[in-house]
Amino acid sequence: MKDVEAVLVDIDGVLVTSWQPLPGAAETLAWLRQNDVPFRLITNTTTHTRAALAKTLADAGIAVSANEIVTAVVATGSYLRTAHPGARVFVLSDGDARSDLEGVNVVEDDAEVVVLGGAYEGFDYPTMNRLFRTVMAGAPLVAMHRNMYWRTNEGLQLDGGAYVAALEQATGTHAVVCGKPAREYFMSALDGLDVSAERTAMVGDDLENDVIGAQDAGLIGVLVRSGKFRQDVLDRSDRKPDVTIDSIARVQELVAPA
Repeated sequence: MKDVEAVLVDIDGVLVTSWQPLPGAAETLAWLRQNDVPFRLITNTTTHTRAALAKTLADAGIAVSANEIVTAVVATGSYLRTAHPGARVFVLSDGDARSDLEGVNVVEDDAEVVVLGGAYEGFDYPTMNRLFRTVMAGAPLVAMHRNMYWRTNEGLQLDGGAYVAALEQATGTHAVVCGKPAREYFMSALDGLDVSAERTAMVGDDLENDVIGAQDAGLIGVLVRSGKFRQDVLDRSDRKPDVTIDSIARVQELVAPA
């Protein structure tokens, strides 16, 4: 493995679970900052804006600024403004994404584009059936991410990627994915770090979206045994991480000496 000179870090399941800090999270980010190791937090979390994420992490004892966070919601907004300017967009997500979707025409009815984010109780049959009909009528399907599930203090929870897959299967279409594992999302996270992809590690608990997605974008894929990590998923996969670590606290061992 090549020396790591910069780090991208997933948030949920790596730094926190149910917004409670995991061991070593605060110390690792502080160490990266103190040693001038460029990093970004790169997340598919859709419940918070970047500013709200920074505050929530600060409340958990993890110091980070909003401009050090890259979210799938922001990436989705950028895509919609470029690919569907002025279009009427219906957004179904577990958080109020509108503040990070500046310039996007978010509507409740007569949508021309359908966007799915994080799953919550609003992903009910009447709503999903209405979106199915909208996509069948020709509306493009956009996904903030493809996460199938995540872990909370109550256990594993089904996420929006499962509903994206269902709509794709039912309608015969393919969603445009804006967050992980999209290559463009990883590339946007590298902006400003001044480090090449091959010298940057992506640290996450999701083998498919965090690790394999990063590897396909030319990054070093680091799988952490926390959050949603499951050994059986790793064992069944024909793709393996470049490195597997027990916790975020082990990231320091991967970074090239200054």
